[in-house]
Amino acid sequence: MQILFTILDAAPAGTGGAGGGSGLIMIILLFVVMWLLMIRPQKKKEKEDAKMREQLKKGDRVLFSGGIYGKVHSVGTTTVEVEVANGVVMTVEKSFIQSVTKDDGTAVEEKK
Repeated sequence: MQILFTILDAAPAGTGGAGGGSGLIMIILLFVVMWLLMIRPQKKKEKEDAKMREQLKKGDRVLFSGGIYGKVHSVGTTTVEVEVANGVVMTVEKSFIQSVTKDDGTAVEEKK
């Protein structure tokens, strides 16, 4: 933030008439900083989550956002049938799958 104020202090002040140039610069810089720190990382995370859900296959062990673990029984377009106990199969929306996990419950790291 100190850099932002230094830049704004170095900007020439408006003389007479309009005088709102530095305010406009500050608003533009605020939107740029918001995009870099908040919006861009969120969009990247959403893309990674969508890719993970598209790559689900039978036999994957998954963790739901509610904390329930299960094994993928079958995969549909928007839903997944998951076995949560021996002989107990639930149909769940893909959006509730938080991550694909290993058998010990730790998240699977994808190679990049």
